[in-house]
Amino acid sequence: MTVWDQLVGQAHAVAALQTAVGGHGMTHSWLFTGPPGSGRSNAAIAFAAALQCEQGGCGACHECHTVLAGSHADVSVIRTQKLSIGVDEVRDLVRRAALAPVGAARQVLVIEDADRLTEQAANALLKAIEEPTDHTVWLLCAPTVEDILPTIRSRCRFVGLTTPTTADVTAYLMRVDGVPEALASYAA
Repeated sequence: MTVWDQLVGQAHAVAALQTAVGGHGMTHSWLFTGPPGSGRSNAAIAFAAALQCEQGGCGACHECHTVLAGSHADVSVIRTQKLSIGVDEVRDLVRRAALAPVGAARQVLVIEDADRLTEQAANALLKAIEEPTDHTVWLLCAPTVEDILPTIRSRCRFVGLTTPTTADVTAYLMRVDGVPEALASYAA
């Protein structure tokens, strides 16, 4: 099972991300958007794992396991339960972005709920995205592109996710969890 298998109903996004991991269309900053339940954070973490994996996201190697478990030294994920992400948290990330990766060719910084950045935090992040290091990749997640400062979103490659269809969820439940079709369809 690869890191991409958990992304239900997002074939177009997975194809674009796999192409970037392969070296075509790769950039230093990405913006993952989609409604709640679309898997935008899961897509960003899968992409981070694939960027660290020598096989592009095999799902079985040490790099994939540690990224997915949240313990990879070169992948930082910022999650917040607060109403906003402040400038101090972003400045800490920017400092980390300036450091060389520990063991991989690049480090990946994921900001879930990037729509919660305060104005000062967004401006601090903008500076880092405008002047990227060769070894840093920024992955921002937000419900819509409008939730992100225009100057930041203009410097990001866009990955739009959608709510998975009932058929996609049904197929996923049957394939991964072995749920009978009638129950999977009802649950979906």
